[in-house]
Amino acid sequence: MNLKPIVTEKAVMMIEAQNVLTFETDKNRTKTQIKKEVEDLFGVKAEKVRALVKGNKKYAYVKLKKEFPAINVATKLGLM
Repeated sequence: MNLKPIVTEKAVMMIEAQNVLTFETDKNRTKTQIKKEVEDLFGVKAEKVRALVKGNKKYAYVKLKKEFPAINVATKLGLM
């Protein structure tokens, strides 16, 4: 597993307001690979993945479909 969940004030606000989970991931991973890994790991469906490369790190913002609340996944991960 190359996904590391990010727990910052902004990340928690995005979970609550936009149903988006934030992860730090490997720089050479594609959006498709990230989406598949999130779906397989947590048994959810992702609507879309946005990626940000900052310095030597890549951050993935994974928006889940409405029927899968991000807060449930965050609770499973122990973020909330």
